[in-house]
Amino acid sequence: MTALAEPPTKQPATEKAQVPGRRGRKSGAGRTMKGGKLAYAILIAAVLVSAFPFYWTIVAASRSNADLAKVPPTLLPGSNLIRSFEAVMEEADIGKALINSFIVSGSITVGTVLCCTLAGFAFAKLRFRGRGALLAITVGTMMIPPQLGVIPLFMLIAELQWVNQLQAVILPGLVSAFGVFFMRQYLVQSLPDELIEAARVDGASTARIFWSIVVPIARPGMAVLGMLTFMAAWNDFFWPIVALSSQEPTVQVALRQLGGGYVHDQSVIMAGTLLGTLPVLLVFGLLGRQIVGGIMQGAVKG
Repeated sequence: MTALAEPPTKQPATEKAQVPGRRGRKSGAGRTMKGGKLAYAILIAAVLVSAFPFYWTIVAASRSNADLAKVPPTLLPGSNLIRSFEAVMEEADIGKALINSFIVSGSITVGTVLCCTLAGFAFAKLRFRGRGALLAITVGTMMIPPQLGVIPLFMLIAELQWVNQLQAVILPGLVSAFGVFFMRQYLVQSLPDELIEAARVDGASTARIFWSIVVPIARPGMAVLGMLTFMAAWNDFFWPIVALSSQEPTVQVALRQLGGGYVHDQSVIMAGTLLGTLPVLLVFGLLGRQIVGGIMQGAVKG
């Protein structure tokens, strides 16, 4: 008798046939992307173009006017950088200006992030009468040039006797229409309604929901808004020069006093600009990775 042939065994459902020539490659969301030589060349060129103005500031701060007037210009730093920094300290109270700028920019950043997150949460998830009209009015204020409000705003701070005081610069910038709209759009996309409903069922108040649920979810957006607000407040020149004087300046107001005379000393001006730029680069260097990481974490959907 001939032995009966055994039926072929089935492959387990979890095993997948391997396609020849594609071993070790990931597909779909797990695919590893590698940039080619052209991509790296474009990235390197973009970095060099972006970093060249900062490098040129260092070169100009360490060279004399005669060196900067040469054709072709000198592209290597000189030996006058320390002398230029000393001239900046003599011509302007840059130390006090840096402290004032940190106070103004930090206060405006904290106030803007907190107030705009609260307002954005209200416009995004709370239901109240006139919500659409109030949001339209808030966004509409972005179309009004800020120069139109300078005269009435100055009259107000003069009545309050705040001229030449830092609160005259801090309080008008504690809330921004852009920040409210930005946080509203972020929370509409990132904050599920189910979380708020579950918190309501558990008996949580609106304040508890905001601090325990909204703030942790909104941290990436708050970090981006904080960085943008800090940069704008640090670089603001128009309103501080109206509300403050040379006795209580910010960095941008203090830089106006540099390089005086019939022929402006470009090295002193560039040295002051470099001193005013370094704190911003330091803040971005310390917080940039956390901001980018928070944005990427908020973009991943589970």
